[in-house]
Amino acid sequence: MSQVVGRDDLLLVTLDTLRFDVAAELAEAGRLPNLAAHLPGGQWEERHAPGSFTYASHQAMFAGFLPTPAVPGPHPRLFAARFEGSESTADRTYVFDAPDLVSGLADAGYRTVCIGGVGFFNKRGALGSVLPGMFQESHWEPEFGVASPTSFEAQVARAERVVAELPAGQRLFLFVNVPSLHQPNWFHLPGATREAGDSRATHAAALEYVDRHIGRLFAAASNRRRCFTIVCSDHGTAYGDDGWTGHRLGHESVWTVPYAHFFLEPGAH
Repeated sequence: MSQVVGRDDLLLVTLDTLRFDVAAELAEAGRLPNLAAHLPGGQWEERHAPGSFTYASHQAMFAGFLPTPAVPGPHPRLFAARFEGSESTADRTYVFDAPDLVSGLADAGYRTVCIGGVGFFNKRGALGSVLPGMFQESHWEPEFGVASPTSFEAQVARAERVVAELPAGQRLFLFVNVPSLHQPNWFHLPGATREAGDSRATHAAALEYVDRHIGRLFAAASNRRRCFTIVCSDHGTAYGDDGWTGHRLGHESVWTVPYAHFFLEPGAH
């Protein structure tokens, strides 16, 4: 990353609330053709989330603490703030002298843009302004939110516009928080009802919905130059697993998340 930053554009996509087991099953079954085409070996990497809900996890990720490989470490990080005694900072780590990665990339000349999704990015109150406030430019509309059945399509359209308006030489760090997996997600499964509510099956249908449109996001992000891309979940969620429902709790379904990083070459989509 010490060579990537300053040369390539950067894209971070958090598939908010996506469970690892659902993501892995769909990839293996061939139900995520657009995502699987970019996943190394066509498979997600199993990792542990840095937090059990959106706010905590994103605060950690924006400090350089991405989901950690689910095997014993130590694991060198891609990005790290400069501080004495860090055991996960390696020679190839991009080290920044700022309180967060977003500011560090801005200091390195990047245009930092957030396209929000869940409520922690909606800027409707003080708490919902903290995370998008880290960025030079942030976008949120009701059409991007958890209640919109077409949220990701609307986000992608905004991303396309953001990229189109940038000067050709301007490096970009684009962050997209995808809300489609978060409850409510029942409307992504044909035949499902509000009364029946969300389930593991509707969660899977929401991921298939995202897959149908993510090619456009990848194409926009790599439209001008090569783009280093991270796609991951910030945390999972429980659907009655061992009696647990939801997240912000310590169940495996919450802490275990899918992760991938790869390069998008311009014009390859």
